[in-house]
Amino acid sequence: MRSNQSASIYEKLSRAILQGDIPPGAKLSEPALADQLQVSRAPVREAIRRLQERGIVVHVPNQGVRVVSPSLDEFLAILDVREALEAMACRLAAASMSEREIAELQEIVAMHGRALEADPAGPYLQQDFDTDFHVRVARGCGNPVLTELLCDQFYPRLKLCRARHGSVKGRGLVAWREHVRIMEALAERDAEAAEFTMRRHVRAARAALIAATSTPRKD
Repeated sequence: MRSNQSASIYEKLSRAILQGDIPPGAKLSEPALADQLQVSRAPVREAIRRLQERGIVVHVPNQGVRVVSPSLDEFLAILDVREALEAMACRLAAASMSEREIAELQEIVAMHGRALEADPAGPYLQQDFDTDFHVRVARGCGNPVLTELLCDQFYPRLKLCRARHGSVKGRGLVAWREHVRIMEALAERDAEAAEFTMRRHVRAARAALIAATSTPRKD
């Protein structure tokens, strides 16, 4: 029973943090959360422990547990590692994804394109984990260790970084077009092209972030 409670609390807190309802730097009070959720402190404590394992929250001396507030340097470091891991996942996915998974991913890419048509200059938001392009590729790579590393460790931290530093203006439509090219390589079962286009996609995201953060903003 406690295990189920803890899992439910973990999902609620994780979703609230990654969607920005609980912002970076916010304190997580075990007694306050237990009171708010009308549960004992034990499942809350277990849920917070899991969040710490995922790198989503951290214990700060004399301050308690707080949501991670990643620096720009940490964001860039995550993107460096992400390039290598996602390129590998994409290469493997070209061979291991089923025809059904390919078709579902094609529909997801098309759905994202329709959403961007309504606001071409807007951000490319992928709030739903199950329809996130990168999550689907990671799940389809056929390597459970790589899938767990990307989905459980990197993507939550990546979402926190975006919540902390924002999205690069104008990047959304460009990123979607890059997804289209990756999707084409996957559909053609071209592992080399899939790896190359994914690597180039992550590098472009990193370059856009650096350019945006190094250019003085005009009020």
